[in-house]
Amino acid sequence: MPKTFSLTAKQRDELLHIDRKDPDPELRFRAHILLLLAAGYAWDTIEALLFCSSRTVDRWLKRFQAEGVEGLTGRKRGCPFRFGLGWVAVLVSWVTTKTPRDFGFLRSRWSCAVLALLLRGRHGVTASRETVRRWLQRGTLVYRRPRPVLQPDEQARQAKLAKLRKLLEGLPDDETAVWQDEVEIHTHPKIGPMGMLRGQQAEVETPGTNEKRHLSGSIPWRTGQVFLTEAAPKQGRNGALFLKHLDELRRKRGATARSTSSATTRVVTRAWR
Repeated sequence: MPKTFSLTAKQRDELLHIDRKDPDPELRFRAHILLLLAAGYAWDTIEALLFCSSRTVDRWLKRFQAEGVEGLTGRKRGCPFRFGLGWVAVLVSWVTTKTPRDFGFLRSRWSCAVLALLLRGRHGVTASRETVRRWLQRGTLVYRRPRPVLQPDEQARQAKLAKLRKLLEGLPDDETAVWQDEVEIHTHPKIGPMGMLRGQQAEVETPGTNEKRHLSGSIPWRTGQVFLTEAAPKQGRNGALFLKHLDELRRKRGATARSTSSATTRVVTRAWR
């Protein structure tokens, strides 16, 4: 047990700042012990004032003498970091220089679950998605929404357009090409921030309980006519809606063809990516 203990002016100022303003109560407690020791209080007095043991006083005194003020933060709790920082570098490299499609995933952005799956599949390293999230934080990455940008590969775009033009120019008279997509419509308006008087909240009228409507639609290339199919309540945009729309499209196109010509018009479904 040391008889004397002193602080430099800088150390005292740092400990006083911690004792007065640090949000961590344990860190303030440790700084308080050192300040009382430097003020000349006996160990038993400090133990009685702070309701602690001599082992606690001894531990933080020795830690301070060995590591300075930084030593007051203590040892990191929980299990030690089992993997080297090399795996953190691997994850950061994937996120910053690659896309999920480079590894065969049909995704436009990374997720912690996909990274964990890729890490296990490629390197045999088993880690949960929460562990991956902590590793990304170690790599100074932050979680933010990406900004959508146009694909810069103009050559690939022109190649796709050329294939589309060739397909349309070579379509037989009894076939048609349609542009198809789905949409989700909300009966409630989308409410964003706006200016309003301080202390008063503006109001936006809504029709009542929000309801969603899902539509699948097609536009034939030659006519430009719009064909729509509404999903059943709570059905959503799924494969069943797409198949229902195809059935209605074939039926309506067949009816249109019979009313305008004796020839039969066939609707051929072709997947295009």
